[in-house]
Amino acid sequence: MSDQMMRTTAYSRIESLLNEGTIQPGQLISQRELVELTGTTLGSIREAISRLEAEGLLQALPKRGLMVPSMDVAFIREAYQLRMLLELGSVDDAIQNIPRASIADWIQANEQALHGDDIATQDEADALQKLDWKIHSAMIASMRNDLVMNVYRVTAIKIRMAVQHRLRVTPYMSNRVATEHLAFLVPMYDGDATACRAALETHIAKSLTLALGGTPS
Repeated sequence: MSDQMMRTTAYSRIESLLNEGTIQPGQLISQRELVELTGTTLGSIREAISRLEAEGLLQALPKRGLMVPSMDVAFIREAYQLRMLLELGSVDDAIQNIPRASIADWIQANEQALHGDDIATQDEADALQKLDWKIHSAMIASMRNDLVMNVYRVTAIKIRMAVQHRLRVTPYMSNRVATEHLAFLVPMYDGDATACRAALETHIAKSLTLALGGTPS
């Protein structure tokens, strides 16, 4: 494996560890531990760390090693504010560029996730969480702008860190999440950008409130 490929692999594997919650907010971790977890080299880990520090995904602590940033109010609020700007800005492109068949599939999946007075299983809730990430990522991808996609990728890691730490979709939350998805997906399918944007803004704002420990209205 070339040096460039090793660097890329080290970065992507650390990114996966953050996305999956294998390493968590506030956790201290050494470079050697990252070598073991990623199966890469110390040199490639050090180069990946420089990039992750610049992106705000790892912090170097003198004589202590590395720390995954804690989920303080500023970290969460800034990530969600950037998410709000990027996703609301993607609505017109999503309506124009995402195949209507894909949107129809998302609508159907969210309708199936509604359980009325019944409670979903955790597996169903986890599937809804994955669908949530897929939908929002596809909206950003619809802009076909590599710079925006890279900024959003880093923001999405921070959002997932907050979700895993404070906001995991539970069976009790499934109906609310699916209902909020449908509120912006149906107008997206219909080509109504104004209604889609308004419902999407509400969805993200409620997620921020929950991430900060509040209760959405």
